[in-house]
Amino acid sequence: MRTYRRLVKHVKPYGGHIVPFFIFTLIGVFFSIFQFALIIPLLNFLFNSHSPAEMAQYATLPNFSFSANYFKSLFYYEVYHLKTVNAVYALYFIAAIIVATTILANFFKYMAQRSLISARTLLVKKLREAIFGKINRLHMGYFTKEHKGDLLSRMNSDVFEIEAVASNSLEVLFKEPWVMIGYFAALFAISVKLTLFTLLVIPISAFGIAMVTKRLKKEAQDMQSSIGRLLTIIDETLMGMRIIRAFNSTDFILKRFSRENDFYRRASLSGFKRRELAPAFSEVAGVMVVAGILIYGGSIILNNKGASVGLEASAFIAFIAIFSQVMRPAKAMVVAMGNIQRGEAAAVRILEVLETPVLVDDKPNAITMPTFEHAIEFKNVSFGYSDTPVLKDISFKLDKGKTLALVGPSGVGKSTIADLLPRFYDVNSGSIIIDGKDIRDFTMESLRKQMSFVTQDIVLFNDTIFNNIALGKPDATEEDVINAAKIANAHDFIIQTENGYHTNIGDRGVRLSGGQRQRLSIARAVFKNPAILILDEATSALDTESEKSVQDALDNLMEGRTTLVIAHRLSTIKEADEILILQDGKIVERGSHFELIEIEESIYRKLTLMQKIA
Repeated sequence: MRTYRRLVKHVKPYGGHIVPFFIFTLIGVFFSIFQFALIIPLLNFLFNSHSPAEMAQYATLPNFSFSANYFKSLFYYEVYHLKTVNAVYALYFIAAIIVATTILANFFKYMAQRSLISARTLLVKKLREAIFGKINRLHMGYFTKEHKGDLLSRMNSDVFEIEAVASNSLEVLFKEPWVMIGYFAALFAISVKLTLFTLLVIPISAFGIAMVTKRLKKEAQDMQSSIGRLLTIIDETLMGMRIIRAFNSTDFILKRFSRENDFYRRASLSGFKRRELAPAFSEVAGVMVVAGILIYGGSIILNNKGASVGLEASAFIAFIAIFSQVMRPAKAMVVAMGNIQRGEAAAVRILEVLETPVLVDDKPNAITMPTFEHAIEFKNVSFGYSDTPVLKDISFKLDKGKTLALVGPSGVGKSTIADLLPRFYDVNSGSIIIDGKDIRDFTMESLRKQMSFVTQDIVLFNDTIFNNIALGKPDATEEDVINAAKIANAHDFIIQTENGYHTNIGDRGVRLSGGQRQRLSIARAVFKNPAILILDEATSALDTESEKSVQDALDNLMEGRTTLVIAHRLSTIKEADEILILQDGKIVERGSHFELIEIEESIYRKLTLMQKIA
């Protein structure tokens, strides 16, 4: 339960729902027990168990006192008087009391259930929001380590598992102990000896059940981890369907999926077998206890020793009836404990996300970044992923309105520089300065508000063209969106689609060509109207014709803006104000296109000759 307490801290449960639940539950338990307590006077009445002398003591109205004996005497007083008038009236009275207590018991059970449902649904809502909010705040490095399928599993199946625990098991553990306490109070009131006898036997049953459910958590962890791996395989298959078929790898993928699916089946089967064993064991143990009560209590009654121990036949029958009700919440709690073990495995996986430290966050006194005015400067910046250094003592300056290009082979840190500027990561040492202030002094929202990104990996959403361009701005006007599309050379193809700007482009923009998708991402950048523009190999994946239209759109976008460009095709950066050549995480050459090609042995010159660029 400690795991659940840690989980609950992240979602702030609300006492406004829990407190009424406890109150209504206690009242409902009281009336439920009262129902069974009425069995005793009913049997005594039907079988005339009380002698005239015993009934005479109920002939006068008892003096008020807040005790069970007072209410018992009051009840018998009413029955006695009705019986003297007409015995059937007394029977009607007892039946009416039974019906009334049943109605009240179920009414308060319903009210308790309503309160708990409100708390449960709110808990699950807050839990989902907490996980999703945390994922959106985690640094980008977290997503390079975690499998997407596993994250989806934690947000989906693990949360559903917690919801199942909250809707069934935790409800049982909140409610049924109070029910059992109430029933045992009634059992003690009837016979202390018989109740003590049952308490001696129940721990043996509980120990056996604990042994059965001990391994459920481990099996549940295996199941949840397997679901994550299954989702990863499904996601990779859907993403790479064309490659899988092109390389005739369908059978390989099917076998891989089948192996993981079979592992999940075996873990699931083992868990279900063990979980179903617990209630079966509980029921057998319960019947054995009832059999023991029948032998022990029945022998007392049959040997006419009931009067000496204060146990009448009617009280003994009521005892058995009430004890049979004790077994119901006991069995429910056994099942719940098994489910809670499964849910705890899901809770641990969710907590791993919720308790992951946020490595990139706003300072407590972070300020809003004003309008970009002067320059961006990298000062002795070093950075690495884990223990792998990527950038080593990088320094450069990009003045407002200028274009700076980064060139070099893959893996030298070009994209890392682009990721450090909007604080997707924080530098390990050194600093990034904008207008004289370290970017860590600004709030991330105001910093990123100044920037737009166009990358090689085009990210579009399964939504309309309009909403993809006006991303995150529900108040965008159609005129502004159309103007952005025109600057990005996207307007002409957009109006030829089925519903124009309100055409849905499908998952990841699958209904559009590569060039069209890239021009939409440029239109999105134009619409934001940024002061700083980051282009990460924005045309490298396009054919020659598409590259021309996209490059024209990029030229329109770059006009008058401060731009950081990453490019393998050197033809796209000839006009850059400064070009930095990176190698092994360091800047090895710098200058304009014409300055660098004049250097006889420069790396840049060799690259231009390879790409046949004058």
